[in-house]
Amino acid sequence: MSLAPWRSPLNHALQRNRSRLESRYFQLATIRPNGTPANRTVVFRGFLEETNQLKIVTDARSQKAQQIPTHPHGEVCWYFPITREQFRLQGNLTLVDPHTPDPSLQQARCQEWQQLSDSTRRQFSWPDPAAPCDESEDFSPPALDTSQPLAQFCLLLLDPVTVDWLELRGEPQNRWLYQFNGDRTWSQQAINP
Repeated sequence: MSLAPWRSPLNHALQRNRSRLESRYFQLATIRPNGTPANRTVVFRGFLEETNQLKIVTDARSQKAQQIPTHPHGEVCWYFPITREQFRLQGNLTLVDPHTPDPSLQQARCQEWQQLSDSTRRQFSWPDPAAPCDESEDFSPPALDTSQPLAQFCLLLLDPVTVDWLELRGEPQNRWLYQFNGDRTWSQQAINP
């Protein structure tokens, strides 16, 4: 698969903003069962090899993991402060959990687990996210197996179908819209800021 044309400006923004820790984070919006939006900040974990899919990790017990089977659509909003660029990537979400039948996705899930820091890995053994806090709950679990992910560890993939790139520098500002055509090609159009 060839890389989408929006990958070049996004990679350039990542490169030019790499000194800013917050450039690794973006906001991910999903849809709750009642149709309202849910938004949160997540960590960009790179692209799934040989695809245009963005990698995120999540807990199967989290609200977003529970929302995706019903509404598998999401949007990312990513701002780069040094270059003053915003990328909005809208697309389809795939939750890769222990029951995902695709062996290549299971391998990617396992590899992502192995690349996590010990402290991040431990968070997946904490008590259920968003549950009422009980003082007796253990937030200091023993060391975990670094080779095999816990059952609640999921790889979340966003496969963009629309990318809106806005450069906030200049008068007027520059903005482009990329759309996936469904035939493995992308269209690109300059649009008004």
